[in-house]
Amino acid sequence: MKMNKIKEILAFSRINLVTVFTSVSLSILMLLTCISFGDYGGNYLSPAYAAKEQSNSEGPIIDDPNLVVQPVYQGLKSPTAMAFIAPNDVLVLEKDEGTVQRIVNGKILQEPLLQVVVDSKDERGMLGIAIATKEAAPIGTEARHSPTNVFVFFTEAQAGEFPMGNRVYKYELLDDNTKLTNPKLLLNLPALPDDSHVGGAVAIGPDNNVYFTVGDQRPTAFNRIVSPDSHTKAQNYVNGIEPDGRSGILRITQDGETVDGKGILGDKHPLNKYYAYGIKNSFGIDFDPVTGNLWDTENGPTFGDEINLVSPGFNSGWANIQGFWTLDDDWNKGEEVVTPLNPKDYTLIDFGGKGKYSSPEFTWDVAPTALKFLNSDKLGKQYENDMFVGDIKNGNLYHFDLNQQRTGLLLDGPLADKVASKDEINQAIFAQGFGGITDIEVGPDGYLYILTFGEEDGAIYKIVPTTTGDNGQVL
Repeated sequence: MKMNKIKEILAFSRINLVTVFTSVSLSILMLLTCISFGDYGGNYLSPAYAAKEQSNSEGPIIDDPNLVVQPVYQGLKSPTAMAFIAPNDVLVLEKDEGTVQRIVNGKILQEPLLQVVVDSKDERGMLGIAIATKEAAPIGTEARHSPTNVFVFFTEAQAGEFPMGNRVYKYELLDDNTKLTNPKLLLNLPALPDDSHVGGAVAIGPDNNVYFTVGDQRPTAFNRIVSPDSHTKAQNYVNGIEPDGRSGILRITQDGETVDGKGILGDKHPLNKYYAYGIKNSFGIDFDPVTGNLWDTENGPTFGDEINLVSPGFNSGWANIQGFWTLDDDWNKGEEVVTPLNPKDYTLIDFGGKGKYSSPEFTWDVAPTALKFLNSDKLGKQYENDMFVGDIKNGNLYHFDLNQQRTGLLLDGPLADKVASKDEINQAIFAQGFGGITDIEVGPDGYLYILTFGEEDGAIYKIVPTTTGDNGQVL
């Protein structure tokens, strides 16, 4: 296998080196690939292998006997994100292909709605999509026929050349829903210094603004030198350069402007686009349908993957704090953080008091990806407005209740300390055997849809009740 091919297929997956070296053949592969890639000192491995290892031969299994997982479509190429146009009508991104595919009633259109040139190395590529829904307008009015806005985050490149940037575009989906047209570049962010930790999850907030994640884009492999020039104040480096759009959750209007004309942390571009900062690498954001609060998932280095409640100006602590611990110069776990903390004791940047650190609501080691609130009772009232989270490491779907104030997760037993060991994680598993989850969405029908990663066999699944009399027809 050529090295450039290995690099192309390595993304979104982490496993323990001890497990890898139990297999001679995988050991050889890791000796080649861990030189350059992966958190955990180079522990990214082919997502295709991860899918085969973690998926069930009979398909995903859900723990609730009153629910069942139905296949919707299989055969996507490294899908990363999806968004619904209408019932049984969904757009899906293919990371390496640079395509936006459309699947209607379980069948993929012959031609993609969009294909662009992307740099797909490691975690770059076609990464995030969101659709700005419009309120129904009277038939015959101009508003009724206005195009739907679709927002896409991807690493744009020219054929055979260096990546041009990580960019957010707005496209128009015309009436026949067969093409994305009239691209407008909303934000151009650096694609450097590295091809890892790009993020790219996109969501439309309750305020109708566009929110998206951008990782710190630092190398994950142990032998790759991190240039001091890549250190920014958004990563809590006191002597770092000014924020450049990395290591945060950014917010813009649907026209790419600063919301209300004034930034949360400062007024200079791109600091005025930051909603949160100090974030290492996030693949999932969503808004609580009850409170409107933003939540995210965040991947740590070798420990401390997080679920966070994200308030305006939130500082997640990276690269000085991850989970509930400090980090040493090699990103290993240090001492436990003492709370309430003094930001100066942990060398945290607060942008003149405008940024506020808060500790995570949950920490684990699963490489979490998508996060979604089920704003529907279609799976039963007991799940309505609850949080669901997927992972790429184990192929599990997790379920969390929120506390009465909806400011934290309702955790008990071994999870009450907000720190889950490998065995304790089982308490939160809702379904398993997906083979690596990249996105979760609630369809217009109110059911939960799961997108899974695979080079040629990426799939969409649908979770429905077993007692609905559903005839099996999906999408």
